[in-house]
Amino acid sequence: MATDPVLRQGPDSTDLVLRVGPVGPTWNALTSAGPALFTPLALGALTLLVAFGMALAGARASTVFVVVGVIAGLEYLIGWLALASSRARDILRVEFAPAGVPASLRLVRGAGPDDWLPVKTLREVRLTHKVVEPYQGDYKPAVSTLTLELALRGVREQLTLPFDGDP
Repeated sequence: MATDPVLRQGPDSTDLVLRVGPVGPTWNALTSAGPALFTPLALGALTLLVAFGMALAGARASTVFVVVGVIAGLEYLIGWLALASSRARDILRVEFAPAGVPASLRLVRGAGPDDWLPVKTLREVRLTHKVVEPYQGDYKPAVSTLTLELALRGVREQLTLPFDGDP
C-alpha cells in the first residue's frame, strides 16, 4: 500500500488521491482561461444572428463590430466563470480518518475540503470499468476508463480515477 500512487497514508488519515498537482482558486481560474475561449465559438451562431439583424436594420459596420465584440467578450467571461466554478467542484481526493480504522471521511475539492462525515453516511460504492474497443480494421487502441461512484447523504458523486492498467 505504501508504494501505491493512488493511496497515500499519513499519520492521521488515509487518502484516495484522484488528481495530483497544483490546486486552489487561483490555479482553477488560470487553467479555465484557455478552454473558455471555445464558449464564444460555441455561441457564435447567436452572435452572428445579432450582427446580421443589426446589418439588416441599417446599423453601420463599426457599430456592428463593437456590439459583436462586446457580446463575444461577455460570452468568454461567462464561459470562464462556468469552467472555473465547475473545476472548483472537482474532487481531488477522498480522506479517511483515523488512518487505522476510519470513522469519518471527507471529500477534498478544488475549492477546499468538505466537512467531515461519519463513514456510515456512505451508502454505496460502485466501481465501473468500461472498455471501448475499436471497430474492425481500426488501428487505434482500446480506451479504458475506471469510474468510482459514491452515494453520500443521498447525493451521488462520480469520480474518474487515474487509470492505465488492469483494474
